Amino acid sequence: MRGVDEESGEYLGPSRKQNRREALEVLALAEALVGLPDGRLAKLPVPDSLMPHIAETRRITSHIARKRQMAFLAKQMRREDDDTLQALRDALDAGGEAARIDTARLHRAEQWRLRLLDDGDTALAALLDEYPHADRQRLRQLVRNALAERAKNKPPAAFRELFRELRDVFAGAGAAAADARDDAAYDGADDDGDGSHQA
Repeated sequence: MRGVDEESGEYLGPSRKQNRREALEVLALAEALVGLPDGRLAKLPVPDSLMPHIAETRRITSHIARKRQMAFLAKQMRREDDDTLQALRDALDAGGEAARIDTARLHRAEQWRLRLLDDGDTALAALLDEYPHADRQRLRQLVRNALAERAKNKPPAAFRELFRELRDVFAGAGAAAADARDDAAYDGADDDGDGSHQA
């Protein structure tokens, strides 16, 4: 509710400072959306009405014109309800967390690849202890082939394939862990002490 309270004379509604802060937050969100690659943008819950404005902003290269178009995009975004904007922020934050997890998984795959090539069966046994679902024979064969490639100075096909195999092993482990966490959370929500399911 905007305006002035007739009894107290108090200003009702957000202050100018609050409005400016919210406008700057929406502008920052607009800049983040414009800067995303197409594939990532397509996965976000962006309203169809905003997509042409985002495309137009990306197309403009002149600094002043782009700044003006960015302000126009932010204005269009402020017309969306708060839930829509919050869903976009949440999706961007989740994407950032997913990217961090994926990067960590890639680093782990690289470390294990080097360890397998240096320590052979000892490293493979340690890997299988940690990730029992991994395919022992496939990994052993890829390690052997990668070592043979290295010895003969051949292109690193098996070396790359070993990396992909390890990445998939860790991705599978991550999905299994997430499923286990979800199951535990669901079981906890179910069990409120009287055996009834809580909605």
